[in-house]
Amino acid sequence: MPIKVYKPTTPGRRKSSVDAFADITKTEPQKSLISILKKNSGRNNQGKLTVRHQGGGVKRFYRIVDFKQKKFDAPA
Repeated sequence: MPIKVYKPTTPGRRKSSVDAFADITKTEPQKSLISILKKNSGRNNQGKLTVRHQGGGVKRFYRIVDFKQKKFDAPA
């Protein structure tokens, strides 16, 4: 697996490196194995706005993973 080396733009970035995950994932996840993660947007159990400035942002997804592996012959 290739290693991504950062340019020393800050003292924290100097000598830092991470794994490049381009070899592991190249495609988007299968649509049937993800669901939309609903945001609360700063609201409580009554639906009232309790924390301001919490809306917007990118849509988040939840990956459905069968950890118990009870389903056989299912696509990965």
